[in-house]
Amino acid sequence: MTVKEKMAEIINEQPEDSTYDEILRELAFRRMIERGLKDSSEEKTISNNEMQKRIKSW
Repeated sequence: MTVKEKMAEIINEQPEDSTYDEILRELAFRRMIERGLKDSSEEKTISNNEMQKRIKSW
């Protein structure tokens, strides 16, 4: 499935009265999920403990 087809599918799943902003949020949300799953499958993640350390160093 092409990117355009995936986007059209997501848009078509939305209620008819969806706003432009709601559709954009859904598209962005789905993209974040795809990226997270890809990172996870490529083992490009860090532990919660490591994230806590990084946040404290900010």
